[in-house]
Amino acid sequence: MTDSSKNVTDRRKSFRLDMEKELVDILWTDEKGQEQHKKIACIDFARGGLKLECDQNIPVDTSVTVVFQSANDSSQRLYSKVLRSIKQENGWFEIGLALDKGAQ
Repeated sequence: MTDSSKNVTDRRKSFRLDMEKELVDILWTDEKGQEQHKKIACIDFARGGLKLECDQNIPVDTSVTVVFQSANDSSQRLYSKVLRSIKQENGWFEIGLALDKGAQ
């Protein structure tokens, strides 16, 4: 087994938390340099990242800040990069984010 396939297997076996489409805030800078902010559904959360459902595409490698419970003073921010953005049959995008461990 190669190192990369072992990493995929390890990720698949890691704990995943079903977020039941909890709303989170995401912030990123688009291709035109404009800061974007959306409240979207978080599908699941795992050791290495998150899966989101968004009504627009966010390009791969875009830096995204995810804010849980933004109205709360003790809200938590996670820094990530888009790993994949897959258009679904319903026109929405499944966005896969990889957590950026260095930016915490």
